[in-house]
Amino acid sequence: MRMKPFKVALISVALTLLSVFLVFNFMPSEKKIETQMRRMYDTGDPQFRRSMGVLLGPPIIEGNQVEVLLNGDQIFPSMLKAIRGAEYTITMETYIYWSESIGKEFTEALIERARAGVKVHLMLDFIGSMKMDDAAIESMKAAGIQLQRFHKPVWWKFTKLNNRTHRKVLVVDGKIGFTGGVGIADQWRGAGQDKKHWRDTHFRVEGPVVGQMQAVFTDNWTKATGAVLDGPHYFPPLKPIGSHPAQMFASSPSGGSESMLLMYLMSITAARDTIHLSSSYFVPEELTIKALIAASKRGVKVRIITPGADIDSDIVRAASRARWGDLLKAGIEIAEYQPTMYHVKALVVDSLMVSVGSTNFDNRSFSLNDEANLNVLDAAFAKEQVKVFDEDWKRARVITLQEWENRGIKEKTLGHMASLVGDQL
Repeated sequence: MRMKPFKVALISVALTLLSVFLVFNFMPSEKKIETQMRRMYDTGDPQFRRSMGVLLGPPIIEGNQVEVLLNGDQIFPSMLKAIRGAEYTITMETYIYWSESIGKEFTEALIERARAGVKVHLMLDFIGSMKMDDAAIESMKAAGIQLQRFHKPVWWKFTKLNNRTHRKVLVVDGKIGFTGGVGIADQWRGAGQDKKHWRDTHFRVEGPVVGQMQAVFTDNWTKATGAVLDGPHYFPPLKPIGSHPAQMFASSPSGGSESMLLMYLMSITAARDTIHLSSSYFVPEELTIKALIAASKRGVKVRIITPGADIDSDIVRAASRARWGDLLKAGIEIAEYQPTMYHVKALVVDSLMVSVGSTNFDNRSFSLNDEANLNVLDAAFAKEQVKVFDEDWKRARVITLQEWENRGIKEKTLGHMASLVGDQL
């Protein structure tokens, strides 16, 4: 039976649109870094700090206080306290925001402040907030919250769907900032004590660098709404409040998508003694594999913690494990966290430089998502993060080269298949 011409034409148009969608969503938006960086200085050289400021964008600013918050029991109360104490403005951008118990707490706190006259701006990624009730969204809008869904699918910009905002930034009154790994969902509650409560870290920040954190938020807010947030309630004068030099920088496929990869390559290449990498989704591409191996060969002790069997994406774990061979052969230690899902995203180099934020160690974060990281260059602060890493290492199982080589055929096949779509992970 022959198909009617109209139906054939309709199918042809649909296939054409699907092809365009795939091409524009999965092709790289910018030229990638293709050459391994040459080692010209180490992390203790003043040039490392200068280059970080110039190449990544914002300068490293003195006088900040960065507080580490471990797991939901510390993270959520601190964030909610800041929100409930807001006097003028709240700006918040996040990937995951679900209508569960913690989501309701945040929604109620934001609504209360909006009704009290605080200007509340909330940027939610469309994909990441799909489990949020429409009623919650409407109640926030009715209370006066300006809520924006990042890249909500509409026909005139459907090619942007694969570009998500993965940034996790909260700024209150332009004075208190938060960033790190957590989303607004119940699996982040608790203290990482069992399979239902994830292990994660977030950071509370005060000082001049909070202005950079606010700028990261307003960057996407302006792109999405056309509105510019400015004035003393968003960017107040910020006096030095601590001793931590820091910078907050962002990356996006619409401009500077390679900033995150560049930061990791610069830091790994400059390492002289140690690299401690906590990565919830560790799917390194060729350049970072080479940089890590080169660091190990010159005597840098490299340790990496990734999730174990408790992970929310089996395909990511398969793609990750498939790439460990050369790293293990070079003497790099890799361990899988055992108690629960490991969602920490942190890099500590030479017990001096710390980078934390939303970025995963994979191509999606390096090329496809909007991301933001806070870099802190302070020896005392970095040593504390190494202690946190060491405590996590005690709860992780080290994977030996022999164990990796003896993987079953099923895992090897799945890893090979996952690697074929590695650019999207």
